[in-house]
Amino acid sequence: MLGIDLVKFSHQRLVFNRRADMLAARLAPLFPPNASVLDIGCGDGTIDQQILNRRPDVSIAGVDLFVRPSSRISVIVFDGNNIPYRDASFDVAMFVDVLHHTKDPEVLLRQAKRVAKKSIVIKDHFRNGFLADTTLRVMDWVGNAAHGVALPYNYWSREDWTAAFQSLSLEPDEIVTQLSLYPMPASLIFDRGLHFIARLPVGSL
Repeated sequence: MLGIDLVKFSHQRLVFNRRADMLAARLAPLFPPNASVLDIGCGDGTIDQQILNRRPDVSIAGVDLFVRPSSRISVIVFDGNNIPYRDASFDVAMFVDVLHHTKDPEVLLRQAKRVAKKSIVIKDHFRNGFLADTTLRVMDWVGNAAHGVALPYNYWSREDWTAAFQSLSLEPDEIVTQLSLYPMPASLIFDRGLHFIARLPVGSL
């Protein structure tokens, strides 16, 4: 128990805050002016709040499996498969390190395409490179085990993502793989092309 608490404390101090800030900085420019955004699997909305600090013209709502008391945005509960909004309800649908926690990411990707008028924005992982799967499992466990988050470790290779996008008639117009989420020297192990952010248009931006 003490070990898990120490890991959780160390992750919060050394990784979580930097990760949230760096992701917000990367994600904020990807939304069109005055965009309405749905963050699918939003957690407590920490990243959303930092995006809003950078983009006050944007509005963000969230859906998650449960609503956290400390949530920084408006959140409603959903079942993890069916997004409880009508077609084209938002300009942008967003996933931040959510899809690899699902058994079938295509289910939620289809739902995101349904509710988004302009684009889908995804932050997730590529399971490519030396010991990629093992490294991603370690990161996932450290970041999520203490919070009771499901860990199916369902990581896709770059080729898997490409195939899924093609099956949904989606094609990224922007993809970033150098995110600098970790300080040196940890970045040599935990960055190295394992992370990506992609924007996939579903209509006119």
